[in-house]
Amino acid sequence: MAEERRGSWFGFGFCGFGQALGSGRGRQVHSPEPLATPGPGADVCRVSASWSYTAVVTRERPSPPHFRPRPGGVVRPPPSQPSAPAGGGQLQLSGAADGAAGGCRDAWASEALLVVLRAGPADGPGPELQAWAPGSALRGEPLWTHTLVPEAGREDAAGGEPQARALPLLPGARAYVSPRPPFYRPLAPELRARRLELGGEHALLLDEAGQVFSWGQGRHGQLGHGTLEAAREPRLLEALQGLPMAEVAAGGWHSVCVSETGDIYVWGWNESGQLALPTRSLAEDGKTVAREAGRPNEGDSDMRTVGSEDGAPAPFIAIQPFPALLDLPRGAEAAQASCGSRHTAVVTRTGELYTWGWGKYGQLGHQDTTSLDRPRRVEYFVDKRLQVRAVSCGLWNTYVYAVEKEESGPPQPRA
Repeated sequence: MAEERRGSWFGFGFCGFGQALGSGRGRQVHSPEPLATPGPGADVCRVSASWSYTAVVTRERPSPPHFRPRPGGVVRPPPSQPSAPAGGGQLQLSGAADGAAGGCRDAWASEALLVVLRAGPADGPGPELQAWAPGSALRGEPLWTHTLVPEAGREDAAGGEPQARALPLLPGARAYVSPRPPFYRPLAPELRARRLELGGEHALLLDEAGQVFSWGQGRHGQLGHGTLEAAREPRLLEALQGLPMAEVAAGGWHSVCVSETGDIYVWGWNESGQLALPTRSLAEDGKTVAREAGRPNEGDSDMRTVGSEDGAPAPFIAIQPFPALLDLPRGAEAAQASCGSRHTAVVTRTGELYTWGWGKYGQLGHQDTTSLDRPRRVEYFVDKRLQVRAVSCGLWNTYVYAVEKEESGPPQPRA
C-alpha cells in the first residue's frame, strides 16, 4: 500500500486582525501562502475561520527527518501520516481573538461564539463540548459545557487526513451548536444528518440519503425553495429530490451543494457573482474575466455557464431562489465546496481549486483583488505541482490543504 503523502495548509485573503494566514504581512494576501505551523513538530489538522480571527487545531507528530524546502517556500514533510494522540491536539487562536488550549479534537469559529470539542478525562463519561466567548482567550470558565455520551463520540478528528469541517454538527449527528442561545439544538430523530453548515442567516443539512434540508431566513433566496420566505424548521429541497448530494456549503446569503456524481448546484444571493451567474455589478465595473489584463486562464473561453436556450446572453441574476446547475470549465467534476461571506471555492476530483465571487481582499487567490462571476482555477497550485484535498473559507479569506502530486514522469509543457 502506498504511503499517504503529507500536505500543507495555505491561506489567502483578509488578515487585517493578524490572523494566521501565510506571512501575515499587511491586511491581505492575494496569492496562497504556506500557513505557519503554530509550533514545532505539529501538523495542522483543522482550520476554522471567522471574520476577525482563526482557530487552528494541530496534532503532534513523531520526530521526523528534517524537512526538505522546495522552491517557492513550500515545505515537504516526510511521507508518512502520523496518528493522532488519544487526548486530542492543540488549539491556537490568532487575530482579534487569541489564546491556546490542549486536548482539543475540533474547533468551530464564529464572531459570536467559539466552540471547542475537548477530550474528557480517561475515567470520565466522554468528550466535552465547550462554548467560549472569542475574546476570553480560553481563560476562566466557558459560557456553556456539554458532556457527550460515549456512543455519540468518535475517533479523534485529528486522525487521518485533515478535514475541511465537522462542527457545528455534533458527534452522533443528533444535535448541532448554534452561535446564539440556545447553544445546543437537537435535531428531529428522522433527520439522520451527515453534515450541517451554518450560513449568515440560514442552515443546510445533508442527510444520510443525500437529501438536502434548509431553514432560517430566506430573503436572499438562500433556502432554495423558490421564495424569499423564512422557514422555522428544516424543509426538504424538493428541487433536488432524486439527486443524491455528497456535500453542502453555506455562505453569508448563498448556498452550494455537490452531487455524488460531481455536479454543482448553487442558489441564493449573487450580488458579487458568488453563484457564478452573470451579475450586473461586475459587468458595469468591467471586471469580468474576459476583460482582465495579464495571462489568460486555461479554459476561460468556455466559462460562461448559463444562457437562454437560443444562445443569447443570459440575463443578470441578483437572486437565484431555486438550485441552478453550474458547470466548471473543461468538464471538471467537483469533490468539495466551501463558501465565504460572498465568495465560493470548489475542489475538483483531480485536485484543482476553482474560486469565484467577491475578491476585494484577495480571497480568490488569483494574485489580485478582482471579483469574478464565473469559476476560475487557482493557478498557484498547478504551478507548484500541488493537489488540493480540502478547502475551508472564512468570511473574507480562504484556507486550503494540498499535497504534492505524485511524480509520474517528466513534467509536461502547459498548453
